[in-house]
Amino acid sequence: MTNPTRPHRNFYGRLKGKSLKPSQKTYLAEDLSALSPGPVSWEDNPERTPLDLGGLFGPCPVWLEIGFGGGEHMVHQAAENPDMGLIGCEPYINGVAMLLGKIRRAGVDNLKVFPGDARDLFDVLPDASISKAFLLYPDPWPKKRHHRRRFVTPEHLEPLARVLKPGAIFRVATDIPDYVRQTLEQVPRHGFDWLAEQPDDWRRPWDDWLSTRYEQKALREGRVPHYLTFRKK
Repeated sequence: MTNPTRPHRNFYGRLKGKSLKPSQKTYLAEDLSALSPGPVSWEDNPERTPLDLGGLFGPCPVWLEIGFGGGEHMVHQAAENPDMGLIGCEPYINGVAMLLGKIRRAGVDNLKVFPGDARDLFDVLPDASISKAFLLYPDPWPKKRHHRRRFVTPEHLEPLARVLKPGAIFRVATDIPDYVRQTLEQVPRHGFDWLAEQPDDWRRPWDDWLSTRYEQKALREGRVPHYLTFRKK
C-alpha cells in the first residue's frame, strides 16, 4: 500500500515558551502519553489511518477544542459534560503542561490531548465524527500580510467542515474586530450558518462559558469579546 504524500505545512506559532516548572515536566512525562487520542503524527501514522473514536470514548458525542491555551475551558467542559468525549489540540507545550495539571486536579477522564498541529489531527479524524468544535481566542496575527496564517482560512476550515457532523456547532471567541470580520466572511463559505439573530447573540457569552485567562487579559486591556456561533449545514 502506498502511503499518502505528506503535505508541506508551514507552522508559525510558538512551540515552547519559558522554562517549565518541575511539576509540569512531571505531568508531561507521566500523563501525556496516556491521554493520546492515538497515532496522529505523520511519523506514527504515515498511512493516515483514521482514529477509532468509538474505541476511545464509546458511543458518545465527541467534541474538539482547537488551541486550548491553558486548558481551563477544556477541563470545565469535560467536567460539566461527563457523557461526552473531548479532544484538545495545542502545539504550545507550556499550554499542554498547564492543561495536564488541571486534568489531575479536576480528576476528569473523558479527555484526550494531541500536542501538535490541528491540521495533522484533521487528517486522521473520521468524516462527520465531531459534534461540536471550539476556537477560543486564536492567535490574531494582526498584521495584514499575516492574515493567511489565521485559523479561519480554507486550509483549516475545509478539513474542519469535513470532520464535523451535519448540525454540529462551531464556536469562535475573539476580541479582535478584524478577526471577527474574517471569520464572518470565511466560515459561511465552508458550509456553515451563522446563528446570530440579534446583537446580544454575539456580545454575550454562551450559557456554559468559562472565561479564559486570555479573555480576562483582553477585558483588562479594554478589548471587547465577541462570541460567534455557527452550525454545520
